Amino acid sequence: MAVAIAALPAGTTVTVDGAVIVLREEIPAGHKFALIDFAAGTSVVKYGYPIGHTVRTIARGEWVNERNIKTSLGGVLEYTYRPQQPPPAIPDRLLTFNGYRRTNGEVGIRNEIWIVPTVGCVNGIAGRLAARLQAETGGEKVDAIVAFPHNYGCSQLGDDHENTRRILRNIALHPNAGGVLIVGLGCENNQIATFREMVGEHTHIRFMETQKVADEIEEGISILRELYDRAAAHVREAIPVSELKIGLKCGGSDGLSGITANPLVGLFSDFLVAQGGTTVLTEVPEMFGAETILMNRAQNKEVFDKTVHLINDFKNYFIKNEQPVYENPSPGNKAGGISTLEEKSLGCTQKGGKATVVDVLAYGEYLRRSAGKQGGLYLLSAPGNDLVASTALAAAGCHLVLFTTGRGTPFGTFVPTMKISSNTSLYCHKPAWIDFNAGTIVEDETPEAACRRLIRYVLQVAGGEPLNNEKNKYREIAIFKTGVTL
Repeated sequence: MAVAIAALPAGTTVTVDGAVIVLREEIPAGHKFALIDFAAGTSVVKYGYPIGHTVRTIARGEWVNERNIKTSLGGVLEYTYRPQQPPPAIPDRLLTFNGYRRTNGEVGIRNEIWIVPTVGCVNGIAGRLAARLQAETGGEKVDAIVAFPHNYGCSQLGDDHENTRRILRNIALHPNAGGVLIVGLGCENNQIATFREMVGEHTHIRFMETQKVADEIEEGISILRELYDRAAAHVREAIPVSELKIGLKCGGSDGLSGITANPLVGLFSDFLVAQGGTTVLTEVPEMFGAETILMNRAQNKEVFDKTVHLINDFKNYFIKNEQPVYENPSPGNKAGGISTLEEKSLGCTQKGGKATVVDVLAYGEYLRRSAGKQGGLYLLSAPGNDLVASTALAAAGCHLVLFTTGRGTPFGTFVPTMKISSNTSLYCHKPAWIDFNAGTIVEDETPEAACRRLIRYVLQVAGGEPLNNEKNKYREIAIFKTGVTL
């Protein structure tokens, strides 16, 4: 197959590797067309791996899409560890960025005031408090004042309830916050007293249980004024790039995502890991079909076994809920040129570059270098949903999320969320959404030059330059719901 990097009308003659192909129908940008005649049941290869098989004959020059190919994937599998060669060496450039060194030694790239509800019942209070503090101060001495409403914290049981508590705890502890007010109700499952024990005592975190105070707005704003003044005293300083933690995510992908944006982010990931930094790859269902590539890059047999569990546990989650394991890609992905889950996964996992996988994180687990964890490429258990997965990356301790897209999306999670377009037309069409264009890779820029450009931009953002989601105040969280609601 070949991929059209621009729309090609029917009847167009193209030459690929010396073969002359006449297109039998219009091929949209990012979509595939056959270079040979395919019999029914034949494997179709892209990125060097099968992305499915034909369900009927496909003639040379014909459009290849979800109507004439389908997945070849099955259910839970057994795997064998076949270690690959280590990634190529990349020199340490001893780069720095201007960040905030917190009292516990961690580093933030933003200095914000956050209001975090323990339960959805107090979302409105959290929003009013954020608006009140913004009105009083203008927010001039901090990077942002944000409330993070959510639907959970009550009527949950078991692991589902603990997932909520872990994500909210990790938000409160994230070093991008210079001050945090945790607002509770009083009768919810996620009780302030027990949640406080889970979070621990920190000078930048305060708690308020609204049923116990006469006027929750006045009480809350009094606490927030103190937190604001404390955060206002924090200043940026030079921080080694080795302390940077970056989440890797894609959404609204198209046929160019696996050719431009995702490989570019993979080059960046390899670079950052070589500097001693940390990258985290998630979207487990979008590893299906490409999982052996990651497994064979595991640092050792223990990490390989954890990766196998990561994949098969998520497959069993689908099976337990009586849902098809390989129900993907989305309508937008198909419209963009992605026909099967294998095709999406083989493009998606390129964001992890070629670095060694050093560990696997459970949902709600936090990266703690101070506890003996090393830099490197990590895998994180979370679904493919954009908001849920991006929140999980941020809650794992990532300072910033690199989000590649071929279709476009405006959202941002509670840390800066950089949108990287796979094609130039999207970058031009949505300048208020897209921060960085990778579409130049199929035009006039080499991947290496684009990576140098991305490195410079990431360091600028880490040093305080706002992204579009921050400028637009698109900041939200989404928590993985895995159990019943009482």
